[in-house]
Amino acid sequence: MTRWPVRLLLAVVILAGVAGVAWRWTETRVSQPGSATEPITVLVPKGTSSTEIGRLLAEAGVAERPWLFVVGTRLAGRPPLRAGEYAFPAHASIAQIIDMMRRGQTVVHKLTVAEGLTVFQIMGQLRQVAILVGGAAQLPEDGSLLPQTYFYSYGDTREALLSRMTRSMNEAIDEMWPQRAPGLSLANKIDAITLASLVERETALAEERPHIAAVFLNRLKLHMRLQSDPTVIYALSNGEGVLDRPLTHDDLALKSPYNTYVVDGLPAGPICNPGRASLEAVLHPADSDDLYFVADGSGGHVFARSLTDHNRNVTRLRKIETDPVSRKTKNEGR
Repeated sequence: MTRWPVRLLLAVVILAGVAGVAWRWTETRVSQPGSATEPITVLVPKGTSSTEIGRLLAEAGVAERPWLFVVGTRLAGRPPLRAGEYAFPAHASIAQIIDMMRRGQTVVHKLTVAEGLTVFQIMGQLRQVAILVGGAAQLPEDGSLLPQTYFYSYGDTREALLSRMTRSMNEAIDEMWPQRAPGLSLANKIDAITLASLVERETALAEERPHIAAVFLNRLKLHMRLQSDPTVIYALSNGEGVLDRPLTHDDLALKSPYNTYVVDGLPAGPICNPGRASLEAVLHPADSDDLYFVADGSGGHVFARSLTDHNRNVTRLRKIETDPVSRKTKNEGR
């Protein structure tokens, strides 16, 4: 009878020793470098259990055995693991993987929204990003989104990204408006954004923006129509901002609140989403009395104070466009 307690105690001691060895072995395996020889990206959907995550990691070659990941999470106190896209480094240990998922150290992507795009074009860009989810409950208005580079992760919503673009534009104009030059023919921030959208679509040359802004502001002061071709294109394309043909004289007579050939002052609203440089140009225009500008045939513009000089510049442009020799000379001078 006295042997049973001894045997039981011995069995308990042996089992405890085995368990201790197994525990230490598991801790070692969880902490030691993994077998992956290169970085591996794994997508972990929302609601995935630790068992399923272990299987995903094993299938991707990040973890050798699924159960080892499960045990590792228990050793770590079963921390909440965040879903997302992870780029696990080469030889990442189970402990390192768990730590990355606990902190939500997901892959960060970037999206660059170019200056001068319309909301229609920006939405097309967002729809092409497969890892963004959802749409927009309500499309933002042109001029409300700030073009710049935005960062996002797997599972972020398009709605949230649009909200960040809107917040960035609001912050930018709120910061810049109080510092504007005195005497501008702009009643409010919306006017500034609207005029900046015209400047944005008129030129791609940074050095020209303040000069073109000055021309438009001078015309506003004199109650001259702005006569900006991009406003006609915006109206004809129903806000898409792109027209696959040259403008005609009939186009310039289009009845639209956006057509600055037929309406006085600014168009009904912005015709694109201008960048900071165009906003700055409108709020701090060049010191110029010019009232006209026309393309110079080489990507820039020539400016004029009088209609006579402007018509002379237009004639010169027409010659460049129709004369192969002049056109070749211009191209060689670029």
